[in-house]
Amino acid sequence: MILIIDDDIAVRTSLSLLLKQEGFKSVTAEDPEEANKHLAEKPIQAVLLDMNFSMETSGEDGLAMLEQIKKSKPHLPVILMTGWGSISLAVEGMKRGAADFINKPWENEHLITSLKTALNLATEEESPATLNRRKLNEKYGFENIVGEDPQLLEVLQTIARVSRTDASVLIMGESGTGKELIAEAIHNNSPRKTRAFVKVNLGGISSTLFESEMFGHKRGAFTDARNDRVGRFEMAHKGTIFLDEIGDLDLNSQVKLLRVLQDRTYEVLGDSRTRTVDARVVCATNRDLKAMVAEGKFREDLYYRINLIIIRLPALRERAEDIPLLANYFLKNLKEIYNRPRLEIDRKALNWLKSLPLPGNIRELKNLVERTVLLTERDLLEIKDFEEHMEQRQRSVQGSGIPLDSFSIDEMELAMIKRAMEFHQNNISRVAKALGLSRGTLYRKLEKYNIPYEAQN
Repeated sequence: MILIIDDDIAVRTSLSLLLKQEGFKSVTAEDPEEANKHLAEKPIQAVLLDMNFSMETSGEDGLAMLEQIKKSKPHLPVILMTGWGSISLAVEGMKRGAADFINKPWENEHLITSLKTALNLATEEESPATLNRRKLNEKYGFENIVGEDPQLLEVLQTIARVSRTDASVLIMGESGTGKELIAEAIHNNSPRKTRAFVKVNLGGISSTLFESEMFGHKRGAFTDARNDRVGRFEMAHKGTIFLDEIGDLDLNSQVKLLRVLQDRTYEVLGDSRTRTVDARVVCATNRDLKAMVAEGKFREDLYYRINLIIIRLPALRERAEDIPLLANYFLKNLKEIYNRPRLEIDRKALNWLKSLPLPGNIRELKNLVERTVLLTERDLLEIKDFEEHMEQRQRSVQGSGIPLDSFSIDEMELAMIKRAMEFHQNNISRVAKALGLSRGTLYRKLEKYNIPYEAQN
């Protein structure tokens, strides 16, 4: 049962009818006293709370009611609603525990999606926390996310819990920790898994092209707009949009992004018609967004809009026991790609790998294993083989200013994909499996490197 708290009878009636159409039972209250009576006597599952119950429009009425509800029922989801929306009010409400913030007049589909998300997060039908690694793999298909560390297990349990909702997710972690892999796992376990998963590297989009890239443009909208362009949000409609490197977005673009995330509406450049979008939003960053907010480099309202669920990925040095598992996982794929079934890593070498700092995390480890396989003729890889190729790499980047964890990654990846395509005769499914990638990720990499292919069903 949903509790609607609003002093306007027209709003209460409208919301009650909307909820009834969507299969929800509801009860209404025009003031905090009536609301408290319902909260005490009825099985309330969520609250739609107006921010003002008097002539004042400061929102203090609603914030006080929110605090009262959270004090007595801390796990009860509360969605704030106001016709006097302000940035500071939205942020303050989210800080005090609101599940979401909806502006009046509301968009019906957006409101219902927000309500369902809040309910799903509050009422778990299953308890992934009780599942071990093997059962998580069987139930959710996490085979490509390698590791047994308790921190990683906690991440997988969180993915399992939140994937079926539409909650916004913020993935935080150092470069190379596998943020895109986590985002894909969320999508692949969601009700949207049959729709598009659209990845956007915000760090690679200039502020002048942001609107065109994200929302699209019509032919003639600006000098170089020779054809219509479909924006990334339109591509992701009914699916998931993954906004990578969101910490790199400039303040002006942050304002434009906030609008589509808050109202689910946007305009295509050159077209005055307002469009709506229904997309699950997953963001990722290797930056400290909270510190950026304090420094005025990242909007606080945007931060609270994207971080309903935060997933922190541990650095590889924090789960060193997983390094041998990852190294052997990479080696297994390389055996098939290079037709070298006898490849092995010496046990002492596996223990030695655990001692490396690996600032580039999983990406750097993968690169090191691949390079060593490519440049070593023997099938048993020993410490000296890894050391030799690490030293060559260090010499090659010395004085160049190129970070150790980023040097030649693209070159190595390109060589790997070409070899795999050749070995598997361009069979996309087999190549993706051999490389440990999803088909969607492989298609994007083929396009990135301009490798010709034929789309396969």
